[in-house]
Amino acid sequence: MEPKPKKFLDQVHDALRLKHYFICTENTYVNWIRRYILFPNKRHPTEWVAPKSKPSSPI
Repeated sequence: MEPKPKKFLDQVHDALRLKHYFICTENTYVNWIRRYILFPNKRHPTEWVAPKSKPSSPI
């Protein structure tokens, strides 16, 4: 049985530990990334753009 791949935020933790960041900095970065992911309801950034509206008729 193959081991499950690590979750994204766990990979971020590992990468920051490898670079010897302070634990407070590491936690702050991970929390910012988590907020960035959760704010748009877990949609991909390319889907954030609102659909273009039709131009209104000139007066």
